[in-house]
Amino acid sequence: MASTAAVPFWRSAGMTYITYSNICASLVRNCLKEPHKTEVLDREKVHFSVSKWDNGVPEKPTIRSDDPAEK
Repeated sequence: MASTAAVPFWRSAGMTYITYSNICASLVRNCLKEPHKTEVLDREKVHFSVSKWDNGVPEKPTIRSDDPAEK
């Protein structure tokens, strides 16, 4: 029988490792001093394209961002 003490704290909190890692990275970025902080926060943004498919043919892709200010 496995001990619950061996379970990582992020798993026992109901998080995935990616969620835990993103939270930690965000905290580190926010602790930086200027001008490094603004440089790193600009690199944090993610842009991606989404294409819907209709009858096996892709429609024109739309560019999306994870930045709430750009939605």
